[in-house]
Amino acid sequence: MVVRTRKTEPLPPDFYAQPTLRVAEALLGKVLVHDSPDGCASGLIVETEAYIGEDDPACHASAGRTARNAPLYGPPGLTYVYFNYGMHYLVNAVTEAVGFPAAVLIRALEPLDGIALMRARRMHGRSASACRAVPDRDLCRGPGNLTRALGIGARQNAMPLWSGALRIVDRGLAIGAVVTGPRIGISVGQDRPWRYWVASHPSVSGRRCRPESGGRSQSGSS
Repeated sequence: MVVRTRKTEPLPPDFYAQPTLRVAEALLGKVLVHDSPDGCASGLIVETEAYIGEDDPACHASAGRTARNAPLYGPPGLTYVYFNYGMHYLVNAVTEAVGFPAAVLIRALEPLDGIALMRARRMHGRSASACRAVPDRDLCRGPGNLTRALGIGARQNAMPLWSGALRIVDRGLAIGAVVTGPRIGISVGQDRPWRYWVASHPSVSGRRCRPESGGRSQSGSS
């Protein structure tokens, strides 16, 4: 890893107004930051997934607009945070144009700042020995784990990522090769290779699927 610079300017709304697949790849290597009353926690984005439009059966907009999925139709750069399977909050960055429902799910982070705080949040209610047993690389491995570690919940839904306490910044950090493959953890739309991750990174979640031919991800439009 290169020396970590301390750039703090968030990515502008125009960054998210690009085609969703392009944003999903471009977010790798950026840093998700959450300033909360408990302190600051951040992590390097190492895995993402794209969800695009009402014709994507795995997108929450597949059944049309509802009160729950309304942020997906909002301006690019909003958060879309929802409660999944009654267990975890998941955080997405809304993409493309107002009125077109699309977003990038942030699936995994490499912890950077506030690791002790992340560990306390992840291990709340568990024994001290269990707390020590979880490696740093696993604190934000998986979309539910990362929101818990960063203290992201319903209050952060429909918030602008370009300002405020929850934001994504570019610290100029280097990452390895980027690959793409099928999305995981869903029951429909698994055939679309819209999952992007940093090859061989230990914080990538789930099974490390074989990449598409060529091994290098290809950005595209929706």
